[in-house]
Amino acid sequence: MLLAFAALWFLQNPPASRPARPDSARTDSMKPAPAAPLSVDEKLSVTHHEIRVGTRSLKYTVTAGMMPLKSEAGVAEAQIFFMAYTLDAPVGGSARRPLMFSFNGGPGSASVWLHLGALGPKRVRMEDEGWMPAAPYELVDNEHTWLEQTDLVFIDPVGTGFSRAGTPELGKKFWSLRGDVQSVGEFIRLYLTRNERWSSPLFVVGESYGTTRAAALSGYLVDHGIALNGIVLISTILNFGTADFGTGNDLPYAMYLPTYAATAWYHKKLGPDLQPSLRKTLDEVERWAASDYLVALAKGDLLSAEEREKVVDHLSRYTGLDKPFIRNSNLRIELSRFDKELLRDQNRTVGRLDSRFKGIDALQGSERPDFDPSMAAIRPPYTAAFNQYVRSELGYKSDLEYYILGGGIGSRWDFGSDNEYVDVGEVLRGTFAKNPHMRLFVAFGYYDAATPYFAAEYTLAHMRLDPSLRAHLTTGHYEAGHMMYIHLPSLIQLKRDVGAFIQTAATR
Repeated sequence: MLLAFAALWFLQNPPASRPARPDSARTDSMKPAPAAPLSVDEKLSVTHHEIRVGTRSLKYTVTAGMMPLKSEAGVAEAQIFFMAYTLDAPVGGSARRPLMFSFNGGPGSASVWLHLGALGPKRVRMEDEGWMPAAPYELVDNEHTWLEQTDLVFIDPVGTGFSRAGTPELGKKFWSLRGDVQSVGEFIRLYLTRNERWSSPLFVVGESYGTTRAAALSGYLVDHGIALNGIVLISTILNFGTADFGTGNDLPYAMYLPTYAATAWYHKKLGPDLQPSLRKTLDEVERWAASDYLVALAKGDLLSAEEREKVVDHLSRYTGLDKPFIRNSNLRIELSRFDKELLRDQNRTVGRLDSRFKGIDALQGSERPDFDPSMAAIRPPYTAAFNQYVRSELGYKSDLEYYILGGGIGSRWDFGSDNEYVDVGEVLRGTFAKNPHMRLFVAFGYYDAATPYFAAEYTLAHMRLDPSLRAHLTTGHYEAGHMMYIHLPSLIQLKRDVGAFIQTAATR
């Protein structure tokens, strides 16, 4: 069984639709033919730009190109595509200016979402609420760019974007939790070395599976002499056991309940007493989910009929779902069934990445949604806008397909765990112990049903972090989904929150 799916690509391929595990007994004739040796291309495209942010005019340079990853024998095994944004003539010089490395998740996602959604000086124009605009799609100046506080380097891990492994067999080295972290860590070392940025305050930001990568990467870097000033986690999954529904694992049902309640609140499916205040409603739901609901689930078949009906009453109250549906679900509501059931009376589904979005299925009576309407709304604009931008404005010419989400990873992802659920929270705790000056900011979307906020909060509360370090962990909550920055008010709030975080974490 594939390990828990946390983020974009795997979240779009639930267990029933994933390809079967490769047959270990296949014949040599079925193996892919060897590829030609990797052709190393280190030519960089360098362009100069300017943007106005508030009352400031920011002049900056963009460097786009490939960074080769070589074996100990000096043979190029892969190339990582990156885009670096550096402020021209910063006060105090570039060596002391904060530097942030950014990536998205998947595994299998390019860095385009954070790049053109929130951090970079250009962003994809969406409707203010995040809805999909009509084509053709365009970029606009991002006055909320993080470039105001930090230089930015966007990394496409091997198998995403333009980044490629030399052969499919070599690709397997990078398509794993361990190999991915090592390759991204090596890229960071090379970038610091080639650009003489070892004295800069250092940050990483990851989204979705990128938060798993960021947490594991923090431990890898500190063990290789690179101490981070700060980590930003957006839409977080650190312990996959909190979010993977499965027989014998009841924890996700409680962890998802506040997200269900927020979704029902947004679509006005809750009772009148729960609709006035989202935060007040979630406080009530979280208390019950973390106490009575978990106890009831733990009792299993030993739950009395009276106790069962009390749980049914609460679940119906907090989700807006009919009581017969909850009874027939054995008090355990999986995400895809919730997404289908909540608005079934309207012949609509709700989104997975962002449950504010509505979809239309072929059959009202089907069991699960046909597709994720929130993914359908963002993929075309980001794909078109990036492909135009990288070639026209950044001057990087390539006929390669830019793997924006899936398609470039040729084998199953190896999470490298003997048990089913990966948990990198312990790595993060160890990094804090080794680097007690490091700070962490975690951004949650209330309507993120891919990496539910309550599950991430649960993980953070169970890291066994020393009390002296708890103040180094701060959070922000946003009334949007997985990519909360497509929602303009959340984009503004996120910039404000992260700006304050960077200032604090970069100060000695």
